[in-house]
Amino acid sequence: MTTTYNAADRPDFISKQYAFTAHIRDPKNNPRPGDVEERRMKIYRELFYNNVEDFMANTYPVLRKIIPDDHWHNMIRDYFAKHLSHTPLFPEMPREFLKYLEHERTPQPEDPVFMLELAHYEWVELALSILDEEISPPTRDPEDDMLQCVPTISQLAWPLSYHFPVHKISPDFQPTVADEDLTYLVVYRDRNHEVNFIEANPVTARLLQLISDGGNKTGRELLEQIAIELNHSHPEMVINRGLEILIDLKKRDVILVG
Repeated sequence: MTTTYNAADRPDFISKQYAFTAHIRDPKNNPRPGDVEERRMKIYRELFYNNVEDFMANTYPVLRKIIPDDHWHNMIRDYFAKHLSHTPLFPEMPREFLKYLEHERTPQPEDPVFMLELAHYEWVELALSILDEEISPPTRDPEDDMLQCVPTISQLAWPLSYHFPVHKISPDFQPTVADEDLTYLVVYRDRNHEVNFIEANPVTARLLQLISDGGNKTGRELLEQIAIELNHSHPEMVINRGLEILIDLKKRDVILVG
């Protein structure tokens, strides 16, 4: 992408700044400003790129491990050259990279088929760790009758679903086709500010979906609805097992009750 920086209505010093930054972002397609020696320009090129690359590698550690060096650096350089960020905040840069993967990147044959989902999963951990929210102090013990309470989902708990088991991907495990069934995960930050995840089954995922839909339903009402959806011959079995799930989610600060 060649950047046009010699607009007629720009002062000369602004044009020089555009030329300088355009070369830093995409040196292959934007020539070095003639009044800056190569030795100095190289320092800026490497400083800016290395900062961006290092931050992405730390935010997406699994993605970095499984992608060969040349492919990784080509991808980061393409992002650095082409993506127009909409925030100056450094911690938001990984989200900008995710936007690039979602909406701007031209898929390459060597891209892992699970790349976007894995990147999203890894970004969630950072997003939750820096989210400026706090869990309200508990007003009930987890062992209270959760069937009579109206649960809500913590703002620091994100139910997610993926076509690939992203939490298992590693250099030794890289699936090439999506699973027939979705992988349900709950990524959450607890009161100790630690980010954790739960691999959820479809019933737990449906329970969390019903809670997030609102309606001020009690735990029993939610589980009764699930029993109906399952067409289970013994609804009380669903309710008893669901109660165990509710208590566990409450202990983990995934759900809250007033």
